[in-house]
Amino acid sequence: MKDTLKKIFKYVLSAGFAVLLLWFSFRDVEWADFVEGLRSCRWEFIAVSMAAGSFAFWLRALRWRRLLLPIDDSLTRITTFNGINIGNISNFVFPRIGEFVRCGVITRRSLPVDPAEPEHKKASYDKVLGTVVLERSWELLVMLLLLVVVVVGGFSRFGGFFVDQIWNPMVSRLDTAVWWVVALAAAAACASLYAVWRFRSSNAFCAKLWGIFRGLLQGFSSCLKMEKKWLFFAYTAFIWVMYWLMAACSMWAAPFLDGLDLIDALFLSLVGGIGFAVPVPGGIGAFHFVISLALSAIYDVPVELGIVYATLSHTSQAITQIAFGAGSYIYEALRK
Repeated sequence: MKDTLKKIFKYVLSAGFAVLLLWFSFRDVEWADFVEGLRSCRWEFIAVSMAAGSFAFWLRALRWRRLLLPIDDSLTRITTFNGINIGNISNFVFPRIGEFVRCGVITRRSLPVDPAEPEHKKASYDKVLGTVVLERSWELLVMLLLLVVVVVGGFSRFGGFFVDQIWNPMVSRLDTAVWWVVALAAAAACASLYAVWRFRSSNAFCAKLWGIFRGLLQGFSSCLKMEKKWLFFAYTAFIWVMYWLMAACSMWAAPFLDGLDLIDALFLSLVGGIGFAVPVPGGIGAFHFVISLALSAIYDVPVELGIVYATLSHTSQAITQIAFGAGSYIYEALRK
């Protein structure tokens, strides 16, 4: 009961934060201009953006499967594809829970290590979670590298946004006490890990935690055992091309953004990724806020038109994720 109440509280807090960000995003909107902006959109580009998003799901499934094959080579492409889709739709229920849900999809479909013990799977939950941690870490690294390249290469165009709207406000809110808290938390985490390792043979609880940690490490290190490692990097490159195409098509759909080019589309894609990283259901509110802020600060796009672009981009992605997620859920539910 207590755990249920805690989950409900976290969800209400997260949903409340999303509503607050939506309010900040829409508070200065002139609704007549907003509706007119929607009417002037070229919807064929939105259809192409949704198709690119769908293909990105498939590419993510293929890339994730490269990490899973050294653990269980029986896992199929459709299984990892369904795992990605069900994870995506789960994030609309509770932020970031999709990463754990998709691990369950894979573990459920994995073969047992020994047919006599069907509950012990080759792709155990902790190993699969390790591959998710690795995949997400790689995704974050690529996004940060691209962001650095875009901002440094076009500092005169984009640098002011990050300095004035992100870096300076963040630094002004961080004082020495916060860094001490971070340092103490890191020290406590290291001490806890050492204690678990030290007493793994004499304490059942530590032994259980150490087993989970080892499974995570085995999943994380699966990249070292991948065959055709170049495929992993090729899939990553094509995934980001699809993200770029999604942002560009949403941009081309909006006539008021006709002056923007492909570099601007890449920038908006990266900024949108920051919005999706905020722990709110489906990036709702956070995505709208950060995109409209970027368009207003850099391109002097009126707030209501910036919200039109953010709404088009986010809603088309959300519809695609929900449709594929629902389809994959039904498929897995009916599949023997």
